[in-house]
Amino acid sequence: MIIKTGLIPRIAFEIFGISIYWYAILIVSSIIMAVLWCKFHDGRYKIKFDDLLDMAIIMLPIAIICARLYYVAFSLDYFLENPSEILKIKNGGLAIYGGLIGGLLVIILFSKKRKLKVLDITDYIIPVVALCQSIGRWGNYINIEAYGYETNWPIRMEIVAGGITKYVHPTFLYESVCTFVIFIILSILSKKRKFSGEITYMYIIFYSFIRFFIEGLRTDSLMLFNCRISQILSLVLFIIFSSILVYKKNKNNEMSKNAENDK
Repeated sequence: MIIKTGLIPRIAFEIFGISIYWYAILIVSSIIMAVLWCKFHDGRYKIKFDDLLDMAIIMLPIAIICARLYYVAFSLDYFLENPSEILKIKNGGLAIYGGLIGGLLVIILFSKKRKLKVLDITDYIIPVVALCQSIGRWGNYINIEAYGYETNWPIRMEIVAGGITKYVHPTFLYESVCTFVIFIILSILSKKRKFSGEITYMYIIFYSFIRFFIEGLRTDSLMLFNCRISQILSLVLFIIFSSILVYKKNKNNEMSKNAENDK
């Protein structure tokens, strides 16, 4: 299957001379989807939807700013030469890891103020974060970005670069499908959570695993020296949180056994 590009214009429509991009529409759509999903699960882990809504108002702009700052920080040479491009997020350039870091900082501060558990909040929202990622990746398709090296795999994407037609890895599609699967898995597991943080840890493990391999196929990776930043971070996160999850599961099992013996 060959995925054609350029079928959908980057600009969806204009309002009073202001261009509305499909990338922005997809981001807003994913946010609306997240809000509806959280509303449907109101009260899960004793977290109120109203608290999440208050947090989201603060989190969304900060997450977007951090996603952009992360991208700019690891493409600094380019942006120092083209400072006017820093604010042009309509052209793409939002790093998911930066957004997650910004979002986590808001959750930590917000949870302290409302006296909520950080891991209960993250367990609540993390499945729909994966869904938002799955939706948002289609913005990369429309912008013709975040694709991989040339390939002859059965599923490939057609691009035209410098007047030459090439067939490349549709890495946006790989990640979109994988994060949607993660969303489904975590949504199911959320109903049987055994301890605070279990769903969060599993998301980090699943996502860092798939991102490590997908990142290795991309041509636009953020680099530190000769290393891909996202691959390094993915590997570190995978090792750390796999260890934490195993430890927590073993501890939870021991507590369950002790509780049964005390009966």
